[in-house]
Amino acid sequence: MPSMTFDEAAQKMRETHGVKESDMEELYALYKQATVGDVNKERPGIAHPVERRKWDAWEKKKGMSSERAKEEYVKKAESLL
Repeated sequence: MPSMTFDEAAQKMRETHGVKESDMEELYALYKQATVGDVNKERPGIAHPVERRKWDAWEKKKGMSSERAKEEYVKKAESLL
């Protein structure tokens, strides 16, 4: 069982610097899936590469339950702290 709650993990990650971009994209995707659900907006255009990568990461979580996304987020955050 994770030692942090989802909210605690999210707060700690907001305060953490120096995390690789790929890890941040994964955390973003898990956070959005946990709090919003499946991606609900259009894919950003190529003029917005960062937003596009974040969208792509979120899209890969399609169908994952909110509870599972929260669990995965906490596991990922704990592995980075």
